[in-house]
Amino acid sequence: MKVNFNLSSLFSKKIKSEYSGTLEIKWLKGKKVLNTKNANYSYGPLHEILRIGLEKTYPNRAGKILVLGLGGGSILELLRKNFSFTGNITAVEIDSKIIEIAKKEFKIQQYEPLQVVCQNAVDFVKTDTHSYETLIVDLFINTQIPKPFLEVDFWQQTTKLLQPDAVIIFNAGIKNAHQAAVDLLIEQIAPLISFKKLEAVNGVNTLLLGKRMVENKKPR
Repeated sequence: MKVNFNLSSLFSKKIKSEYSGTLEIKWLKGKKVLNTKNANYSYGPLHEILRIGLEKTYPNRAGKILVLGLGGGSILELLRKNFSFTGNITAVEIDSKIIEIAKKEFKIQQYEPLQVVCQNAVDFVKTDTHSYETLIVDLFINTQIPKPFLEVDFWQQTTKLLQPDAVIIFNAGIKNAHQAAVDLLIEQIAPLISFKKLEAVNGVNTLLLGKRMVENKKPR
C-alpha cells in the first residue's frame, strides 16, 4: 500500500528569539526554510528576491563581501553555489538564536571562507576596519526594517567600509512599507551612493541596487 507523506507537516520546529519572536523552521516545496510569524527569513521568497538583486548587478566575485543580516544563510548559498563567489564573506547578525539555527539547520560552515559576527550592524560599521567590494543589506525584524538602517548616518558610516565602485544590494522593504524613508535616503545619500530603486520585486519587495561613488564622479 502506498502512503503519501506531507513532509512539511512532519517537520516543523519553533524557536523563541529575543529579537524576532517565534522563529519557525519548516519544509516548503522540498526545501527547509526559516520564517517568522509574518515573513520569510531565508530560503523561501527572500531567496528569489536576493537572487534577482545579484543578477541585476555585477559584483566582483573574488572580492570581499559584507552581509548585514544573515538569517538562515540563504544569501551564502546564492553567492557560493549560484554565482560562484570566491572571496571572503563577513556576515553580521544581531540575533544569536538565528546564528545558531544557521549553523545547525542550514550548515553555513560549508560556505567558508566565512566570518560570522554577532553584533548590531549599527555598531559593526562604526568599528570595522576592513574594506569590501560587495555589500548586501537585509536587516529586518519580522516585516520591519529598524529605523536606523533607513537613515543617512548609518549609510555614511557603511560607505567608509566600501571600495570605490563597490556593489550594494539593499532589501529595502515589503510592499509599500518605508517608501517615504527610502526615497529620502536615496536623495540624501546620492553624493556617496548611486541607488536604483526596483519596486515589487518578485511581486513584493523593494530593492535598492547601488554603486559606491568615486570622488568627483557623477551618478549613473
